[in-house]
Formats: sequence, C-alpha cells, structure tokens
Amino acid sequence: MATGGVYRNGSHKAPNLRTSSSFKSKLPASNVRRSIPGGGTDSVSGRVRVAVRLRPRNAEEMAADADFADCVELQPELKRLKLRKNNWDSDTYEFDEVLTEYSSQKRVYEVVAKPVVESVLDGYNGTVMAYGQTGTGKTYTLGRLGDEDTSARGIMVRSMEDILVNISPETDSISVSYLQLYMETIQDLLNPANDNIPIVEDQRTGDVSLPGATVVEIRDQQTFMELLRLGENHRIAANTKLNTESSRSHAILMVQVKRSVLGREDDFSIENENRSHSVGNFRPPILRKGKLVVVDLAGSERVHKSGSEGHMLEEAKSINLSLSALGKCINALAENSAHVPVRDSKLTRLLKDSFGGTSRTSLVVTIGPSPRHRAETASTILFGQRAMKVENMLKIKEEFDYKSLSKRLEIELDKLISDNERQQKVYENEVERIRLEAQKRITEAERNCAEVLQEEKVKCQMDYMESIKKLEEKWNINQQKRSANGEVNMDSGNDEVTELKALLQNEIRLRKAAEEENNDLKLQLLKFSKAELSGGDTDVMNLQEILEEESVQKKKLEEEVRALRSQLSQLSTEANQSRSYLERGRNGNTLAGLDCLSPLNHQQSRDSSNGERASIVNLHEQVGLQKILSLLESEDANVRIHAVKVVANLAAEEANQEKIVEAGGLTSLLMLLRSYEDETIRRIAAGAIANLGNEW
Repeated sequence: MATGGVYRNGSHKAPNLRTSSSFKSKLPASNVRRSIPGGGTDSVSGRVRVAVRLRPRNAEEMAADADFADCVELQPELKRLKLRKNNWDSDTYEFDEVLTEYSSQKRVYEVVAKPVVESVLDGYNGTVMAYGQTGTGKTYTLGRLGDEDTSARGIMVRSMEDILVNISPETDSISVSYLQLYMETIQDLLNPANDNIPIVEDQRTGDVSLPGATVVEIRDQQTFMELLRLGENHRIAANTKLNTESSRSHAILMVQVKRSVLGREDDFSIENENRSHSVGNFRPPILRKGKLVVVDLAGSERVHKSGSEGHMLEEAKSINLSLSALGKCINALAENSAHVPVRDSKLTRLLKDSFGGTSRTSLVVTIGPSPRHRAETASTILFGQRAMKVENMLKIKEEFDYKSLSKRLEIELDKLISDNERQQKVYENEVERIRLEAQKRITEAERNCAEVLQEEKVKCQMDYMESIKKLEEKWNINQQKRSANGEVNMDSGNDEVTELKALLQNEIRLRKAAEEENNDLKLQLLKFSKAELSGGDTDVMNLQEILEEESVQKKKLEEEVRALRSQLSQLSTEANQSRSYLERGRNGNTLAGLDCLSPLNHQQSRDSSNGERASIVNLHEQVGLQKILSLLESEDANVRIHAVKVVANLAAEEANQEKIVEAGGLTSLLMLLRSYEDETIRRIAAGAIANLGNEW
C-alpha cells in the first residue's frame, strides 16, 4: 500500500540538537525477559516498548511547506524527539527508539520486531503494532512485500524469514491467519466469503481466539508471500486527500509457532537414550507454543482534512471509534484503573492480551514532518507515551508433547521389532541351509531318474523311427518290383505281411517293457521320497509330472502303432485284391490291377494341386489381375509373398502369360527381384519371370 512519502535506506549526519525546554516523561528501565525452562507458570514483567518513526516529506509537502520548518526534530542518539510549539519553544519526549526518515527497513525490524520474534520462538506471545495518522507509513513499515527491492521488505516478511530459519521442519510447525476488522466486522482476507468471524473467549484462561478463521500451514517463504499478496488484494482501501491508497480497515496477521525442545534438553540427549533400557525411562518432550500478532491499524484522520464523504465517512467514524476505544484502554492500564473497557470495540477485545496481558508488545508510532498536521502528530506522540506505561506479565506457554513421546516410543518399538526380525532371519537362514542341502540331494536323485527316463525315451524313439524307416524301404522296394515286373508274387506279399506283424508284435513287447520299467521307477521314487526326504512333496510332484508326460508320449506311440496296424491292414487288403486281379488277369488286365495298387497319397496330391489351381483361377476372376499385381508393392511382407505366389501360379498357365505381360506384371516382377532381399520372394519371382520369358 502506498504511503505519503518514500523511505530511503542509508544514513546521514544528525542535525544539531537544540536544548529542550522540558521533558515530558522519564522512563523506567524495562525488565529483561528470561526464558524459563521446565514450566510455564512463572512470569516476568515486560513493559510495552514504543519506537517512533518519522516519515520523509512527500512531493505535496515539499511544495506546500517549502517555507516552513518541520514540526518535529529528532535526537536519535539520545532517543529523544522535540515537537515544536512555535519558533522558540518545543516539547521533548523520550522513547525506546527514535528512527529518523533515513532509517532502513532492516534497522526498523531489528529494534522493533526482532526481540518480539525471539520471544515467540521461546514460547511467549508477541505483538507488533503500528499506530499513526493516515499516510505516515504504517503499512509500509509492516506489510511491504519488497518484490522489486528486497531491502524494502516490511516487518511481516522479515519476521517469517527469521521464524523459518530458527525452526525444524521435522518437529516444529507454523500456521498463519490473515484478517481485517472493517466496520466492527472481522473478515477473513484469505477467504473473503468468510466475512463475519465471531470472537471466542476462554472463560478459564481469558484467552481470545477466532476459531472460524482460515488457518494455513507454512513450510517456506514463498507460500507465505503468496498469502500476503492474496490478503492485500482483498483488503479494503480508498483514495483520500491524505493518502492515495488509505487503509479503511485494521489488518491483523496471526502466526502460531509450535516448537518441540526435543534434542535441546539434557533429558532427551542421545546418551540418555543409549542408557535407557526400558520404556519407563522415557519422559515426554516439552512443546512450546508462541503466537505472533502483527497489527496494521488504520490511520486516524480528521474528516475535514481527509475529505471523506458518504460511505467513506462512515468508515472513518468506525476507524476513529475503534482507535478511541483502544486509547481509553491504554489510559486505564497506564493509570492502573480498576476497570479497563476492553469490550467497547472488537479491536480492543482482539488486543486484550497485547496490552495488560501476557504478550510481549512493541509499538511503532509513525509521524509526519508537516507543520500543518502538528495536532495529529502530537496526538500520536501522546498515544505512544501512554502506551509506554503499560506493564504486561509475560508467561511462557509450555506443555508436555505426548504425541511426540508416542512417536519416540513407536521408534523404540520398531527397533525392538527389527532386532527380533534380525534374530528370526538368522534362524530362518539356518533352516534354509538345511533345506537347501536336502533339496540338493533331491535334485541329484531327480537328475538321475530324469537321465534314465530320457535314455529310455530316446531308445524307444530311435527304435520306432528305425521300424518306420524299414517299413518305408520295404514298401518302396515292393512298389518298384511291382512296377518293373508287372506281376505280384503272392508268396512274397504274404511274407511281408508276416514280417510286418512280427515287427508290430515286437513294438508291442517293447512298449509293455517300457511301461513296466516306468512303473518300477515310479515305485522306487515314491519309496525313496518317503524313506529319506521330508518336505519334498513339490519335487515328487514334478517327477510325477515328468512321468505323466512320458505316459502321454507313450500314448502317442500307441497311436502311431495303431496307424501302422491300419496301414498293415490296408496292405493286406491290397494284397488280396491284387491276388484276385491276377487270377482274372489272364486276358491282359494285369496292368489295370497294378494301377489299382498305386498309393492313395499320389491321387490326393493331384487333387490338392488341382484344387489350389482352381482357387487361384477363382481369385483371379474375382479380384482382377491388376489388383493382384498392385499387391506386389505392398509394405506387408506376408501380403507380398502371397501375391508373388499367385502371379507365379498364373504365369504357369500359357493362357495367362500374355495377360500378365500386358498388365505390367513382368516389369513388377523384375523390380521386385532387384529390390527385395527375401530369398523366398526372389526364388518365386525368378520362377515366374522364367515362365513369362519362355513365352516371349
């Protein structure tokens, strides 16, 4: 928010001091705050500390008051301020700190707010508040974000930086609420829809809280800056004659800090943890809770100077009433009055702990140098003087952190569980070693059995293949003899049938012997597993699966044997037919009989070839030759292979060769032969080109 003047960092030579005519106040030395470990019932006295800050002249004042001297004169080294009555007389006031118009934001933070922030980190409540006339720089001092110039950051931003540096993210927490008091209504700046928050007072302790306010957990400075920007956007401001952006509400920033003293006290040191052998030696850690309240009060103003009208006039009345109620409370506290009217305004109820309570409070009063506003400046200075007489009783807030103790006990429990699991692991490793040794013996036995079974399987397969090979050789020899001699020797046919039967009987005996041997192996394996192996059920099941596979193989062998029997039966039938043909073939029918003895598979081969060519002709007629030739350029390898095969089959027919050449098939095949590397496609394409070349 803009202020009436521009603050500049740096220093300058202090002006010459005049002798003062009188001293308005003599201040007692404030008591030193001390952190009280171990409990929160003790308290120490803490006077409200007040600092005065002078705003530099703005452009308007430089033009209007060019011929007039400033109404105030600062003596920062003596912590004094002179307020001129006229050219020869002035009143002198003393404050805890006197900050000139050249004081930097960092200097203001260190003398005004830093001691309060340190108290909050130690478990005390703290309040930092700015009071003064409109346009004297209250918002600049407290709420300046410093996006363009980091040196211009206000007390709110610098306080959060200090807090984040001094806490531990693992054990400590920070939560923030940002509110405004507008027209005696508490509104949430982080959630504008929440515009009427009630004040709740604890009847037992007298603490004031706002349970309806939005609370946001803070983990880093960036999140806090975003919250401040959001709150400033929702804060109500207006343009007056005294300030272009005058705050029309009191802004209140509440920061809750919870710190655990775990790791800082001797009771929770690592040495004590190492010496602890039982849960009873654990003590709950201490949790310290501190609350920092930063209050940017709206500026007091006179209507005839600010030019407020209409709704702004009502706002000004509400602001002046709340500030007047605050002044009455401070007067009553300064004079030790029996009655303090804290309920006259919601502002005084919210600041109940800040003045006369348990909070460590710092007040910065802002003033301007213009002699036209001497009355407002004098009122502000007197407000600060009265506030310096208010005594607060600082109390540290500590409680046992049973939640943290629970986490520590959980860690100890996890440690014991881990030790137990480690011992269990050692035991399981020993058991596993014994199991692996037994498994090794089982595996060796399985390997021996598998080798025996594999040898028997290979032997049976070799015998079977040898028998099939002998049968095929004899069949071929028999067919050659029949084709060469033109006659069939019935006696030799009977001998062959007898020999085939003998081979089949031999195969049956071998199969039975193999089955008996497998059964013996199964019995031996079961006896071995029951006698020597415990817990090896899975391995036995694996052996059983292997034996079942062997049984399946034997069933396949039986099916092949049955096929051989069928073939033998067919040979017997053909032999009988040939015998009957020979008996009737005296008139030249011998060749017809021999033709009937030709193998059935030759006829099937011819039928399948004819069917394939018929299907290709149908495909050619349905799809078209041009479409088939276009598939030779397809990106799919399977489609290209099928297309080459179809073209090759069509090229084998003389009727199609001319059509293929006219349609560009020869050119496509030559390009495919040159460009494609697949051996199958190249071979088929070469055959098709050869057929077309023979034609042309």
